[in-house]
Amino acid sequence: MRPFEDPAISAAFDALPQDTRTGVLKLRELIFETAQELPKALPLQEALRWGQPAYLAPKGSTIRLGGHKSARFALFVHCQSRLMGEFTSAFPGEDRIDGNRAILFDSPDQIDETRHGWLIARALTYHL
Repeated sequence: MRPFEDPAISAAFDALPQDTRTGVLKLRELIFETAQELPKALPLQEALRWGQPAYLAPKGSTIRLGGHKSARFALFVHCQSRLMGEFTSAFPGEDRIDGNRAILFDSPDQIDETRHGWLIARALTYHL
């Protein structure tokens, strides 16, 4: 697991229920791995937004991770972006979606590195 640079972010992960924490930590690793493959997504900043871990690239759209009322955890993107529309067009019916803002997960096993990595890469380079 990649170490946390900010103790507040580490504390935010620690405050999550175990099932949620396991899933969002797996998504966190996928975000960092994806960013490493995209030089224009670096430096990747990890911060807290609305109390949730968030990932910001210089020319990207914010990605947030956290719990969700309808699932154990979710990957959130900016609701006014084209990201979820493009994702659901590229991968119709593959995931449970919350409108134009989130992919919902009940298990870390549902995370697909290719499919969800595609969305992460699009978010990290959204304004390029």
